[in-house]
Amino acid sequence: MSTIFYGALISSSSLTTYNAFPHALLAVSDRNGEIEWLEQDVPASTLQDVLAEHGHIDTVNLIELRMGEFLMPGFVDTHTHAPQVPNTGSGQQHELLDWLSEVTFPMESRFADISFAKRSYPTVVRRTIDCGTTTCCYYGTLHLEATKLLVDIVHASGQRAFVGKCNMDRNCPDYYVEPSADASMSATRDLIAYIRALSPSTPEHSHGILFHQLVQPILTPRFAVSCTPELLTELGELAQSDPALPIQTHLAENEAEIAFTRSLFPAHTLPCSPVPPPKGWQGHGTYTGVYDAFGLLRENTILAHCVHLEPEEVEIIKARGAGVSHCPTSNFNLRSGCARIGMLLDHGIKVGLGTDVSGGFSPSILRTIQDASICSKVVAMQPHFSKPAAPHEHFANRQLSVATLLYLATLGGAQVCGLGHRIAVLEPGRAFDALVVSVRTGAGNPAVWGADMDEELGVRGSGGEQGDEGGRGKTEKEELEGILERFLFCGDDRNIRKVFVQGRLIGGKDFRG
Repeated sequence: MSTIFYGALISSSSLTTYNAFPHALLAVSDRNGEIEWLEQDVPASTLQDVLAEHGHIDTVNLIELRMGEFLMPGFVDTHTHAPQVPNTGSGQQHELLDWLSEVTFPMESRFADISFAKRSYPTVVRRTIDCGTTTCCYYGTLHLEATKLLVDIVHASGQRAFVGKCNMDRNCPDYYVEPSADASMSATRDLIAYIRALSPSTPEHSHGILFHQLVQPILTPRFAVSCTPELLTELGELAQSDPALPIQTHLAENEAEIAFTRSLFPAHTLPCSPVPPPKGWQGHGTYTGVYDAFGLLRENTILAHCVHLEPEEVEIIKARGAGVSHCPTSNFNLRSGCARIGMLLDHGIKVGLGTDVSGGFSPSILRTIQDASICSKVVAMQPHFSKPAAPHEHFANRQLSVATLLYLATLGGAQVCGLGHRIAVLEPGRAFDALVVSVRTGAGNPAVWGADMDEELGVRGSGGEQGDEGGRGKTEKEELEGILERFLFCGDDRNIRKVFVQGRLIGGKDFRG
């Protein structure tokens, strides 16, 4: 049995291109939640014939999208803090280090109370899903039991996710710090084993679908400032013994943070990296060099922020194949700066988007997309960056296009998470992690001019005969591209009707859990 979608479909294909099919037909297997086949252009007059060609002669579960609705891959949030959601919108007057001590650590410490976690985390996960995030990289707190609870809630929801317990054994308040490196590592190993023991599917949650394992553990040294050399050494040893274990941390977010890190880890005190760096590399004493020295920089490492990178750091990130989580909303909000994402893309570095709640004040990747666009424009306007592009530069010092923004929010994030082969493109053989989006007046978002209003006012499509002042002379594909742009720049959770992960409906406005 299959579920078949008929209507507009949008899917990223590269950093500079995406597919926009006004009349697509896509089939999803109800058995395993994967895309079975896709027909890119099926006029309504041939719909039944095409279905018959694929063996769907009798009753079929057909979902027909209306004008102004489209199917697209789900968003990938490569960096957020689940226990900070209750703080969203607080502490806007601070920069990073003061914000942590005055706002964030006090809230995160409350998750020592498991009853507080039980009341908080279901709402956190539900909000994230309903904003269209089908894959999420969650930071928990340092508390093992609360983080296990977060895992359980994410797993039961059907969201694809990476969940990590923060490692932090110094430079934190007495009420919120791990007692030792050994205690931190013991809890970390416990959480990894707990997540890996989860059943890929359970009868009460699978609805007959054979799920792949959706929730994965991720090693989470909070940032170098919060970890002793002993803790980083043990984390590095664990990482080396388990190459499949991904890693997430913060890097070069704030200038004061960078200075503090370098004071804690002088170059002459750092060990030699377990993997020799490129010949002639001079960045051993940099912030990035700290992670590399302890064996924590590799192809499945996710580095959040990367606002203030030195050239040597860009070089080693590229050499190690690590990915960057771009968090522009947080970087603006905490006055950290504007990351030079175009430059990183020109270096061939993987980049995705992160909401970084609650430094970022919205759980929606849509807000992150909007701020990523503004960030790229700010960088492009800086006189010390605005020089003629070199032949190899395609993104540096230029605003990010709609195609690039869509890529970062979907396929780029999937690649950062090591899932670029599984999700984020709507094509046969991939998991159906997708959104049904409505850019219609009935969605109830006053910021979006509904596509149905265009039709009612006669400003949609060719406009009929030449000289019809109501027509804009656009093809259906061009109209669909315009609808996508409206959604990315004006949309919110009200425009997301359905959220699917591995073929299962798990959220959106039409969801009734």
